[in-house]
Amino acid sequence: MKFKAQDKQNQLIEKITPQHLVVGIDIAQLTHVARAVNFRGIVVGNPLSFSNDEEGFQILLRWIQSLQSTHNLDSAIIGMEPTGHYWISVSKWLSEKQFEVVLVNPHLVKKNKENRDNTPSKSDKKDALVIADMVKNGYYSFIRNTPEAFEELRVFLSNRDSVVTRLVSAKNQIHRWVDVVFPELRQVFKNLMCKGSLATLRLFTTPDELSKLTPQDVVRGWKSIMQRQPGDMKAQALIALASHSVGSKQATHAYKLHLMQLLAEYDLACEQLRVVEAEIIAVLDRIPFAKSMLAVKGINAISLARLGI
Repeated sequence: MKFKAQDKQNQLIEKITPQHLVVGIDIAQLTHVARAVNFRGIVVGNPLSFSNDEEGFQILLRWIQSLQSTHNLDSAIIGMEPTGHYWISVSKWLSEKQFEVVLVNPHLVKKNKENRDNTPSKSDKKDALVIADMVKNGYYSFIRNTPEAFEELRVFLSNRDSVVTRLVSAKNQIHRWVDVVFPELRQVFKNLMCKGSLATLRLFTTPDELSKLTPQDVVRGWKSIMQRQPGDMKAQALIALASHSVGSKQATHAYKLHLMQLLAEYDLACEQLRVVEAEIIAVLDRIPFAKSMLAVKGINAISLARLGI
């Protein structure tokens, strides 16, 4: 295994020829820093700071071309850390300009900081130079170019994860609200997120409101927003429990407003989850092997989409 790993690194080193300009870019949110070395690791040119926009990228391009012309180099390889999402724009722009763009491991960048000056000090200029050195020494990996359908899956799954996080948060806060204001609701509805429980919370927010109603009023309210209702027995039980609730009776207006906003957040997250999952299924329909994979027991659209990224 060690031989194979060394063999792979040798191949990566051999890709760096005497005609290569090796560029390292320290990625940031607004301003990147670039340094360049030749195939032996000798520093070439001065550091360059450039903005994360078209104008900045053009400045980087002219800087690279100038160094290549000055030192008679006809190839270039550009390395960078995959820092958050800030590296994506510059890497795609450079790839479109036919440059070879590679990635270095951020953990290894940290370990290699002392190679240049025997100090663990950190600066953008030093980090860019460390990255260039790592590329020259074969410590880099290639960016995997994926078809557009897989890129869409990656975006949709990230979107879904965000929506699910908000949905879980809304559910947890609704549970907490019930425990504080109307804990007896759990005796009637074992699942607080079922349709009957949510309809009750939407229509009759506090125990005090419920205690003033008749079973017929409660059932009539359920019928206004549900096709199948819990029935008279549950309506009677709700009213009886609400009449002797131990929930908080202070700050009623604030609690009602909080619940309405929680339910609105829950509804929005549910709708957004439905939409994004429909988009994921639509993308999978465009991938040839997806239909046969979905026929395998235990694999659903979301799990298959995660395998695809």
